[in-house]
Amino acid sequence: MTTEMKTALYEYLSGFATENKRSKIEQVLDHRTRYVTVVLEDIYQPQNASAVVRSCDCFGIQDLYVIENRNIFEVKAGVTLGASKWVDIHRYNRANEDNTVTCLTELKQRGYRLIATTPHRDDCLLHELPLEGKMALLFGTEELGLSETALSMADEYVRIPMFGFTESFNISVSVAICLYHIISALHQSDIPWQLTPEERLDIKLNWIRKIINRPDLLEKKFFEEAANR
Repeated sequence: MTTEMKTALYEYLSGFATENKRSKIEQVLDHRTRYVTVVLEDIYQPQNASAVVRSCDCFGIQDLYVIENRNIFEVKAGVTLGASKWVDIHRYNRANEDNTVTCLTELKQRGYRLIATTPHRDDCLLHELPLEGKMALLFGTEELGLSETALSMADEYVRIPMFGFTESFNISVSVAICLYHIISALHQSDIPWQLTPEERLDIKLNWIRKIINRPDLLEKKFFEEAANR
């Protein structure tokens, strides 16, 4: 579909949404980003999974990559509070395949730096992490952390400063801390972290479909009318 057709379709569909909802979409998109993304490897606690999805939405992260080699990624609606509608969740769960390799290879091909979050490799502290270059933050399973495969494929390693007896934060807390620091720093920088106009259009078209009633019928009507012009 051409950009012109997408724009026309959005204008048509958005006519069936309230002005408040249309305005909210634009406000949220102003702070949405694909410059930073989150990768979860084999997270198995639904509470943690759901909290991460919610954090991604709250901090403006559009894409969440989920690797399911051993554990199924489940979310609880009561925790996400609808956040899973607005975040694109990409699942890697093919049988008899190392989904970690597949996912991370694809991200590297898209120009992402793979940054492993781990307290075991003292590469740099969170506040020392360079902001230049798109980044994919890797988080591992609750008990064991990232796999050796993920650690070996990572380009950089980062850890959150801790001053207590315990070795690490809860996974959902770690994600929230990292995103808060990185997103806050990006917003104060000159780095172009915002969505491209084409990305913005695609996302708001996807979102408006989730807001209005019977978007399938309305979209069918739009294309029928367009064909008869």
